[in-house]
Amino acid sequence: MMRFEGKSVIVTGAGSGIGRAAAIAFAAEGARVIVADRSDGADETAARIGEAAIAIRMDAGDEGDVIRTVALAMERHGGVDVMFANAGISGGLPGLFDTDTALFAEVLRINLIGPFLAVRHAAPRIAERGGGAIVLTASVAGLRSGAGSPAYSASKAGVINLAQVAAQQLAGSGVRVNALLPGLTETGMTAPVFDHARGVGKEDRIGRLNPLRRAGQPDELARAALFLSSDDASYVNGHALVVDGGLSSSHPVTRQDFGRTAA
Repeated sequence: MMRFEGKSVIVTGAGSGIGRAAAIAFAAEGARVIVADRSDGADETAARIGEAAIAIRMDAGDEGDVIRTVALAMERHGGVDVMFANAGISGGLPGLFDTDTALFAEVLRINLIGPFLAVRHAAPRIAERGGGAIVLTASVAGLRSGAGSPAYSASKAGVINLAQVAAQQLAGSGVRVNALLPGLTETGMTAPVFDHARGVGKEDRIGRLNPLRRAGQPDELARAALFLSSDDASYVNGHALVVDGGLSSSHPVTRQDFGRTAA
């Protein structure tokens, strides 16, 4: 499939993980991609893609950087068709009363203000092209407690609501806005969790709480992001798409596994 032939796509947080996988996948389907990240991983991702990619260093929570990134897409590609606002930070795993105000504010700046800026500055340019898509990376941590730190969870809950509000306020523009909600996925941000589990010989316990009993991989989330960005999702708007192996489909429960009789 070449669902993005000739399309102009911006991916933030494209230096690793889900963002890198998505940028590569967009390009494989014909897109010209602005690969944005505040790390030098953006250059590596662009190098993997080749001529269809342009790397830019940007801080997703800095308005000037977002404006610069959108302007680059306008200059080099003539417009913007898709914005995948994927950049985010975890802020570590401190408890509510161990989180200082500065850390909380920084997580919100990147994870929530960043997507707000992406919508604010990309949506008008997408509308000028006759419509397109914005995808905001949220998380299952934004649905309820238990999947992230207080600051991270609050920021991702905000992203889910932002997608809904933006979809409504862009009514009639042809711009669709949806949120992507990953579960536990092996990325640069979650690397410490995976590295620790492997180091102590407990890799098989990663993701054991979801019915698929494994963690997600970046390319699985990338495929979901491309679906939301494509005409395959032409009637999907203001939606929060959960991609978590079934983790959030249940409250905590003692589960009877398939093929086994309860004691």
